Amino acid sequence: MLHLRLAFVAFASFLITLCVAAPKVTLTANSLLDANGVFFISYDGVVNVNSFQLSGVLTYGNYQFAAWYTSSRAAVLARRQLPSGAWSTLQLPHTLSTDDSHNVIALGVSPADGKIHVAMDCHSSTLYYTSSEAGLATSGASWVASRFAAITTTLAGLNIGTTVTYPQFVVTPDNLLQFVYRSGVSGNGATQLAEYSGGKWSNVGSWASASGTYTSTNGVTSSARNLYIHGFTYRFNRLHVTGTWREQNAGVSCSSGGLTNHDTTYFYSDDKGRTWKNSAGSSVGTSDLNPVNVNTAGIIMDSLNADHGLMNQESQAVDSAGQIHAIISYVPGRFSQCVTNYETDRINYARPFHIYRSISGTFTKVEIPFAINAVGRSQIVMDSADNIYVVLPYVRIVTASKASGWTDWTLAYDGKAAGLNAFGEVTVDRARVASGVLSVLYQVSSTRTTPSATFSPFVAPHSFLPQRRYRCPV
Repeated sequence: MLHLRLAFVAFASFLITLCVAAPKVTLTANSLLDANGVFFISYDGVVNVNSFQLSGVLTYGNYQFAAWYTSSRAAVLARRQLPSGAWSTLQLPHTLSTDDSHNVIALGVSPADGKIHVAMDCHSSTLYYTSSEAGLATSGASWVASRFAAITTTLAGLNIGTTVTYPQFVVTPDNLLQFVYRSGVSGNGATQLAEYSGGKWSNVGSWASASGTYTSTNGVTSSARNLYIHGFTYRFNRLHVTGTWREQNAGVSCSSGGLTNHDTTYFYSDDKGRTWKNSAGSSVGTSDLNPVNVNTAGIIMDSLNADHGLMNQESQAVDSAGQIHAIISYVPGRFSQCVTNYETDRINYARPFHIYRSISGTFTKVEIPFAINAVGRSQIVMDSADNIYVVLPYVRIVTASKASGWTDWTLAYDGKAAGLNAFGEVTVDRARVASGVLSVLYQVSSTRTTPSATFSPFVAPHSFLPQRRYRCPV
């Protein structure tokens, strides 16, 4: 019998207040999207909200869009007019195929024709894809499922195989839409890129491969892996990527209960992902022909062996000087030199770290002085003044100012203390940060139940969270 957990899918918006010290945030609204979002835990996460999802909530033009699975497992898309219009929802003719939290829904908009693109329900499996009629992203036409094309297992005719994972849509500086995904499986996969132009998808190719040889500090060798990316971010015509490697051979870790993730990498492209350079500017790869691999020179920005429960797919941002910033998290050596159970050890000991590159090319790593207290990932965004907002699990928002050199870390909002009851990871609307609003998609924790006709859904009161007001320090 199928067992599901039913919970809120909710949505919070925070007003960003710029200060000389670490910025504050003010809770301005908390909207209930669905009182019965599907809820089950796998891979320590829930399918409606995963950090690597990136575009589960998306602002484009005057509209904000969101996506999730409801209790019937149907894929739901929502739209509202900004700044505070009512949400409208529609159900696509597709139901979640399996209880796998990685089978997320990703949204994208192609600027050239205003189509909304949807990729969903895949984890080393077949992709399900659809797109809307032209102009729906901006027209305000009626929000109904008939405006979307039939769901296919290709990218509108482009065959990308049957082992697709982690779909993401990204818009280039010249307004093309790109599709980033992994082919293959965890520990033996390639990171791929496709591009939408002239109404058609075409393949760019693999830009990070499984090839190469890695030898761990304990002398064990691994011959296959995949790159887990923290993002695929454009700024000033440059594409930035950070990530971690996961090895196929579990022996590279000191314990079978750990994670085989190691090292944090950085490289970039100035031609929309065709060729790649390391931080020093040396050419290190060509998509499809010679992708980046674990032995590529000069791409490690922070070296760490596979013994510390380093999390994959955290988050990245690029500042106004075009420099990369990333959040990583792991169990520091002062707590353990060998993580034997990544789930319990990360909850007990993991700490987030901020890594960033200076204009001179040096990398700095600073421990953020707030424990994660969770297995999962965090999100980093930057405002127009390059202040940083990191949304830790449970909607705990910590901030740091550029003026301090990103050292004055402050807890600006504590969703746990406020009784938000968020499950863990969140998804952030990155596009909306530019307008001074931090929008966070989260799901309320639940208990395992079996849906039935007698089930009583949760109902959120109007005053779901108190209004908070902050002033900048004098």
